[in-house]
Amino acid sequence: QVQLVESGGGLVQAGGSLRLSCAASGRTGSSYTAGWFRRAPGKEREFVAAVSWSGNVVYADSVKGRFTVSRDDAKRTMYLQMNSLKPEDTAVYYCAVGGGGTYNYWGQGTQVTVSS
Repeated sequence: QVQLVESGGGLVQAGGSLRLSCAASGRTGSSYTAGWFRRAPGKEREFVAAVSWSGNVVYADSVKGRFTVSRDDAKRTMYLQMNSLKPEDTAVYYCAVGGGGTYNYWGQGTQVTVSS
């Protein structure tokens, strides 16, 4: 079993920055993909960014150039650095881990609110 705990959410003005963290515990293994997703009020959950075990990264077009995903396997923690935040980035952000295109474990989510 794997447990994921996000932190770092909060309220920020448009143009500001936040860094989300996701700490993993349990049997994650070593070859997993770590991803970030978000769900805005009244919308479906959407993919934000992911980093593979080999360091390959991928971003949603809406965050490309503003967000940076990273991982520190020694600390079993992954990060999402969010810069130039916009009100439309307001959502609950979730981290997840998995492989083969499937995310098996999810965190509880952390709220990010961007005021205009």
